[in-house]
Amino acid sequence: MMTMKKMSYVVLCASLVLGASSAQAQLRVEITGIGSNQIPVAVASFVNESAAPQSLSGIIKADLARSGVFKLIDADAPVSETAPVSYEQWKSRGADALAAGTVQSMADGRLDVRYKLFDTIKGAQISSMNNAAAPQFNRLLAHKIADDIYEKLTGVKGAFATRIAYVTQSGREYRLEVADADGEGIQVALRSNEPIISPSWSPDGTKVAYVSFEKKKPIVYVQNLVTRQRTIVSNEKGSNSAPSWSPDGSRLAVALSRDGHTQVYTVNADGSGLRRVSTSSGIDTEPQFSADGQSIYFTSDRSGGPQIYRMSASGGEAKRVTFGGSYNISPRISSDGKTLAYISRRDGNFQLYALDLASGQELRLSDTANDESPSFSPNGKYIMYATESGRRKSLAVVSVDGRVKQRLTTQAGNIKEPTWGPFMK
Repeated sequence: MMTMKKMSYVVLCASLVLGASSAQAQLRVEITGIGSNQIPVAVASFVNESAAPQSLSGIIKADLARSGVFKLIDADAPVSETAPVSYEQWKSRGADALAAGTVQSMADGRLDVRYKLFDTIKGAQISSMNNAAAPQFNRLLAHKIADDIYEKLTGVKGAFATRIAYVTQSGREYRLEVADADGEGIQVALRSNEPIISPSWSPDGTKVAYVSFEKKKPIVYVQNLVTRQRTIVSNEKGSNSAPSWSPDGSRLAVALSRDGHTQVYTVNADGSGLRRVSTSSGIDTEPQFSADGQSIYFTSDRSGGPQIYRMSASGGEAKRVTFGGSYNISPRISSDGKTLAYISRRDGNFQLYALDLASGQELRLSDTANDESPSFSPNGKYIMYATESGRRKSLAVVSVDGRVKQRLTTQAGNIKEPTWGPFMK
């Protein structure tokens, strides 16, 4: 049955659904490119999956295909997780793994979803799950199964059951929206006739910090997505911008102009304990805590043009990190602390780059010309960012090796300022 961790995730999602208004348009996902050394896997239709509101196997296959890591093998017919498995037959069809399952309707209205994953090469079962949940959590259960398949076959935790936040603009209305990682299940967290920018997920996935101009100036808020309670974290004189969370969720780094020019500060999550940590005579902005919380990456023009620097989270000497190109902004660090993503202007184009911090090797990840706001997936394997095509802003996702690319678009207006949520605890 469902563990306490899984149950807490479902409760949170239920609160999100009950506490927000549905958006009018879903995101459309387009996939290009494939990963190297794809893993061939067969995902059979689950027995009796018509009892669920949507096809679980269809959602699972869409997740795996979107990752670019898997080659999907046609399973032809439904397969129960309890059925005998002919490993040689599946191997002969080119499948290294088989996912099979069953859906049963329970007396209390819930769905009992059972699944097993088989390794056809080793001729053994390698994983299983048995979850029961209300029908509205059908997609969540499918994403959790896709995560399990991804992790068992790659050794990396899957991120299909995570969520994203972003800002859409339609006419004069701005909306802070939250959705599943595949763009489904959109909920509106905030509507405003004034700009909303720089959303940032808390490490526990229950809150989002952002900047709102609703009071005719930029103010940093933290909003609880479950209770919808909002807290003003920074409303200092001048500009309050670019919030990002410490890994333990106790503090935020922000960029404030309270002393005349923009500098980096830290502040407790309840708005107390404001402390300045950068001390340059230039502009220091876009702070991001390192994965271990000991350092802060930020953008500064102290060398003449904007570059990315790193300093201790308590302040002190800053060391320059980016040297390729004369204009580098918007630092984001991967969860393992090894890769820095950022936007670099070269030949007049603003494009997404990734920097291996150990080797210093750069990799351009986009072929568009007006990219902004990168955000790593919690497993560090993908980066979501905003871009522009045909004068319309949309979201894009690229694997860190640049091989797999996705585009998320909406007909409802411009979509920008993405932030990828964490794994749920």
